[in-house]
Formats: sequence, C-alpha cells, structure tokens
Amino acid sequence: MPTILIVDDVRTEQEIIKKALQPLGYSFLIAENGTQALEVAAKEVPALIVLDVIMPDMDGFKACRKLKKADGTKNIPIILCTTKGGESDKFWGEKQGADAYVTKPFDAGEFLGVARRLL
Repeated sequence: MPTILIVDDVRTEQEIIKKALQPLGYSFLIAENGTQALEVAAKEVPALIVLDVIMPDMDGFKACRKLKKADGTKNIPIILCTTKGGESDKFWGEKQGADAYVTKPFDAGEFLGVARRLL
C-alpha cells in the first residue's frame, strides 16, 4: 500500500495531518525530525512527504533540500506544513525544493486538495 511520510515533532500535529489526509486511503509513516525523515524516506520511498519546518535536530528546510538532492528521494513530492507563514519563509521553502507550502493551522479540505494535486 502506498504511504505518506508525516514529519513533525508534535504528536497532535501528526494526528491533525493524518486525519486530513485519511480520505486518500494511504497508510502513514511518522518521523519526528529531519534526520529520521531522511532515513525513513530513503528506506520506504513514500508517495508524499509532509514536512514541518521547526523541529529539533534538523529543520524542515534543510531536510527538504537534502531529500530533493538525493537520488532515491528527489522525485517524492514534499509539502512544507508549518506555522512559519511569512512570504520570505514561503520563498525559502520553494528554493529548497518544496512542491507546496501550507501554513498551520490549515483548512483540511484545502490541504487535502494540495495533497491530491501532488499525488
């Protein structure tokens, strides 16, 4: 079954994202920081990655950049999903290779639409 990797260090946020994406029918993998995201994505090759920006160990911008440079993960669509909603943050996220940028809190229907578009 295809999977979606959710990368967020807050369990509540993981559950909110999972609930919003459940209608897609995918299974979910969880990572709690950028380093774990790189490991899980390389091993499992998910169909989509939802990546928080503000995390311990390695932030989402750096993780996104590394995922988009690695041969095994560069074609996986990435949604940066974060509370950092400034225009400069969105610009920087796009420069790191993110396919979409969604600001928390998000509208579940709109978020689902972004995921569907990328999948």
